[in-house]
Amino acid sequence: MSKRRLARENCLQSLYSSDIAKLEPSSVLASFQMEEFALEEKVFDFYKTLYLSTTDNRAKIDEIIKKTSLNWEMDRMPAIDRSILRMAVCEMMILSDAPVAVVIDEAIELAKKYSTEKSGKFVNGLLDSIARQNNLIK
Repeated sequence: MSKRRLARENCLQSLYSSDIAKLEPSSVLASFQMEEFALEEKVFDFYKTLYLSTTDNRAKIDEIIKKTSLNWEMDRMPAIDRSILRMAVCEMMILSDAPVAVVIDEAIELAKKYSTEKSGKFVNGLLDSIARQNNLIK
């Protein structure tokens, strides 16, 4: 597993925990600093940047998702899919340090691994639409 994928998986777990348990980002971050992956500085730094950027910009990210997911309300989406979408939108539109195709592919793989069998297609369709609407795909 790549180091960035490891960071993304841990970020997904953190976002999911924050969403479901309504935990403050600082307490989630503190608990993940105790995980083994945190020993690798570059991995933990990417995780921390992605997690905090996603939580800090959640309202903006949710608005982007809402505008695109016309037939889906955010609170009706599975929490894991919501977390994957938030993280991917943040990485595509706020961090912009990885190619959009890579971000979408990583999000699809996470959806296939952690959510339902239909989630990969749902995440792909929504992220592709967001990327096209925001001229992120060349």
